[in-house]
Amino acid sequence: MNEIEKKLPSIIEDKDLSALADSIADMVNEAKSHLVQTVNTTLVQTNWNIGRYIVEFEQQGNAKAKYGTGLLTSLAKLLRIKLGKGYSRPNLNNMRKFYLLYPICQTLSDKLSWSHICELITIDDDLERSFYEKECVAENWNVRSLRRQIDSALYLRLAVSKDKEGILQLANKGIVVQQPVDVIKQTYTLEFLGLPERKYYSEKALEQKLIDNLQTFLLELGKGFAFIGRQYPLVINNIHYHVDLVFYHRILKCFVLIDLKKGAVKHQDIGQMNMYMGYFAKEENAPDDNPPIGIVLGHNKDELMVEYATYGMDSNLFVSKYELYLPNKEELRRLVDSIMSTSVRDKK
Repeated sequence: MNEIEKKLPSIIEDKDLSALADSIADMVNEAKSHLVQTVNTTLVQTNWNIGRYIVEFEQQGNAKAKYGTGLLTSLAKLLRIKLGKGYSRPNLNNMRKFYLLYPICQTLSDKLSWSHICELITIDDDLERSFYEKECVAENWNVRSLRRQIDSALYLRLAVSKDKEGILQLANKGIVVQQPVDVIKQTYTLEFLGLPERKYYSEKALEQKLIDNLQTFLLELGKGFAFIGRQYPLVINNIHYHVDLVFYHRILKCFVLIDLKKGAVKHQDIGQMNMYMGYFAKEENAPDDNPPIGIVLGHNKDELMVEYATYGMDSNLFVSKYELYLPNKEELRRLVDSIMSTSVRDKK
């Protein structure tokens, strides 16, 4: 018995017409949601089977299929006559590729839409594709969000800071959040702000752009972030301070403070963030909150200065940089490949 059925006797007894209407609406919406899921699963399974038929036809009893555009072009013409639109050569090629990359249809058929799958199969690297698949399911990304994460090279940006074991874990499990360092990126990509690289802009303008694009910024920050406020006021000995952006991390159960810098991060910025973190730990934290995380986010940073400036400080204080353009994927990919190949050589 579902929840609607359980409520029905009391609704009838109370003669509550409004509650009856609510229950009917809930039942219809639940049925629609189930119908959409069923239709999607059927569509994905059908397209996978079409891909399987094409590959088996190509194989002609051989162990490996021989791909030829001529077959797909001819098949597309015949299917257009029999079924109408939706079976063009590019679409048939996607179905073929889907079958080859996912020999077991159930892996994705009940989790992602066909549109999601069409984005995933554009990724050649198995580890990279596995990462986006896991994160897409876990975070319930829509197609637009998935495309943005692929375009911004999220996997590669995370992978370059890991060793081979870390990269394999990232690909097989997605992003696992267990400690503050797990939610920090060395570089944040803010191309969605639309700020020209060399044009002058103030920190206030940068902050406003982030607020205007908050949903995308939350996507870039990663899982677990909830927005609390901007220009969060602090008063210490009658002196007023403001934290640019304050978030709360649902998984780590702690505040996350972000201070924006339009240029290079200075050692004074790091000291100021340490003070903000101390204030939040003493004055803002609830009894069951964990210590706050602080991120000084600048356009540039001097690694050596950061090392000295953070010496002996709270390990939850991080200094990261941001870029206003999409990263060079090929350069990142070479770095990741180098990590993987170096790890292999070291074991020999």
